[in-house]
Amino acid sequence: MAVVLRGLEWHKLLDLLEQCDWRWWFAGLAVSILVQTLAAIRWAALARPIGFPFPVTTFLWRFFEGLFFNLCLPSSIGGDVVKAYRLADSTPSRLLAGCTVLADRLTGLAALGVLAGTALTAKEWALDMPATLALGAVLLVAVLLMFWVVVGSLDRLLTIIPEQHAARHFIAQLLPYKMQPSLMMRAVGWSLIIQMGGSVVVAFIARAIGVSLPLSVWFAVVPLVTLAMVVPLSINGVGVREGGLALMLKPAGVSTDAAVAIGLLWFLATILTGLIGGVLFLLDRKPSAAPASVIPPARPA
Repeated sequence: MAVVLRGLEWHKLLDLLEQCDWRWWFAGLAVSILVQTLAAIRWAALARPIGFPFPVTTFLWRFFEGLFFNLCLPSSIGGDVVKAYRLADSTPSRLLAGCTVLADRLTGLAALGVLAGTALTAKEWALDMPATLALGAVLLVAVLLMFWVVVGSLDRLLTIIPEQHAARHFIAQLLPYKMQPSLMMRAVGWSLIIQMGGSVVVAFIARAIGVSLPLSVWFAVVPLVTLAMVVPLSINGVGVREGGLALMLKPAGVSTDAAVAIGLLWFLATILTGLIGGVLFLLDRKPSAAPASVIPPARPA
């Protein structure tokens, strides 16, 4: 953060924050909470089939708790660990819960790649709307095929694992993903909507300080900045967020001061959203009951 703020014209930054139209910022905050709620529902859809038959409210609770711990742990990985730990109360079930979090994260990253790749390519080649939509559809199909191939290989993986190996039963519990191939596809589709919503959040926040850019710019910039924030370089992406925005918004004519102001206001919305999870954690400190396995160990075909 010190590197980002070095050489910044502080009076310009303070002027931008003082002139902030908080109506746009609160609109961004509302969309942010909605987006995180949808992400929690997506996680529930991925976790229920493999042995976590909790109500959606449980996943909402644990998901927002993870957002809270993201505020004080490196990157967003710390919050993911907390979500898996809180979803169950034994080591085997927590490992399985970690798989659901990983599947959820991978679908989100895939959607980030589709959205950013489409927006950047469309901008680079000055594509019109039909060509942009066609490109996005091609990238989406490629991602869905990749997930289909990986999930379809689970039973083949079982054939090479010894009968009594501890990993065998664990992998067998993931077989519902193979038996319901549309599940991962729907998750990727929901992830695309969620990532687009995240870009809208930042667009609203930017409007609060008078920065108005086409959504196509935010669809390219926000996913890449979000991807950079996943790398555990700082706590909750502090500095990475602001520096990434300053770097990527410069070609769009946005000053460094304005980009940093957008990043700080984005971070403020992240803090308030995460504090919801902090309140929930204080209300319920016990982990969820360990779920019973729903899939018995499979035998090689």
